[in-house]
Amino acid sequence: MGYQSLIYTLSITLSVTFITYNLLISSNAPLRTEFPTHHLHMDPIIQKPTDHRRRSSKEDSKERRLFHTAVTAMDSVYSTWQTRVMYYWFKRFKDLPGSDMGGFTRILHSGKPDRHMEEIPTFVAKPLPAGMDRGFIVLNRPYAFVQWLEKADIPEDYIFMAEPDHIIVKPIPNLSKDGLAAAFPFFYIDPKRFETILRKFFPVERGPISDIDPIGNSPVIIEKAKLKKIAPTWMNVSLEMKKDPEADKAFGWVLEMYGYAIASALHNIGNILFKDFMIQPPWDLEVGKKFIIHYTYGCDYDMKGRGTPGKIGEWRFDKRSYTVKPPPRNLTLPPPGVPESVVTLVKMVNEATANIPDWEA
Repeated sequence: MGYQSLIYTLSITLSVTFITYNLLISSNAPLRTEFPTHHLHMDPIIQKPTDHRRRSSKEDSKERRLFHTAVTAMDSVYSTWQTRVMYYWFKRFKDLPGSDMGGFTRILHSGKPDRHMEEIPTFVAKPLPAGMDRGFIVLNRPYAFVQWLEKADIPEDYIFMAEPDHIIVKPIPNLSKDGLAAAFPFFYIDPKRFETILRKFFPVERGPISDIDPIGNSPVIIEKAKLKKIAPTWMNVSLEMKKDPEADKAFGWVLEMYGYAIASALHNIGNILFKDFMIQPPWDLEVGKKFIIHYTYGCDYDMKGRGTPGKIGEWRFDKRSYTVKPPPRNLTLPPPGVPESVVTLVKMVNEATANIPDWEA
């Protein structure tokens, strides 16, 4: 068994390396995975997508560029409650004026259905083979997108890649234009700072390092055909970066985000860096014209409304407080003086949990 396991591991490694090389030198690489087809013997389970008919006869007279919202998720309590809240607000804004929001899919990369299949339109993707993620579960995200794009019937011509901890705060139009995707620029994605490392995956002959945009795969609105080109490269580059000790150490938890940015550049797909795409409380204080609240950071305050960053506050909201059970309904609102962005976040979580059936079960 030990010899067979060694041969299997070597064959997978060589296969990944070979396909990565081909993807790096060809901007028109076909959509494919790097694994033998017997790893995909279970057909994915696809729920009926949400209805994406146009909202009125008046709007029918105008050509709309609908996008399909896709959220990758695990089957953990932590990931599931966030996705349920996210889907609640998607439905609230989907058909309002100004929206180009079409269908919705939760891409569940657990390899098996869960109890929320009837509640949320879901595609079940296989996780990476055991050990290939090297303990970094986020690497399942690009692999899940590859499977979904290969197998699912996606009527829309555009894809909006979102995450469970996104709350939509208003109808989202198709922000991409002129052949460019629309993406949020992250201050901590800094290709110039890591040029020496990134050149291992984005060779000098492919262009200046500035061609790599400071983005991740989410939030991004992109043409479906272009995402089909990017997805396998995103997957393979991310896997190769994780195997590279220098890249793994430099990029840590944002490694897969760099993988997507590199893949976009390798395929010459540019991005509109759309700062108004979302806010991230508590650092962003007002919702303003933004479309999404991304609650990735903990929000801690004393009872006078003063922030206590790095210290658990007398009042706090942190998604990581709810890893084994969902947040209760009717969370206590922040004290006076707390920024509007945080107040809005908690109110929207409360409204969702109050209206989602069987919430605390």
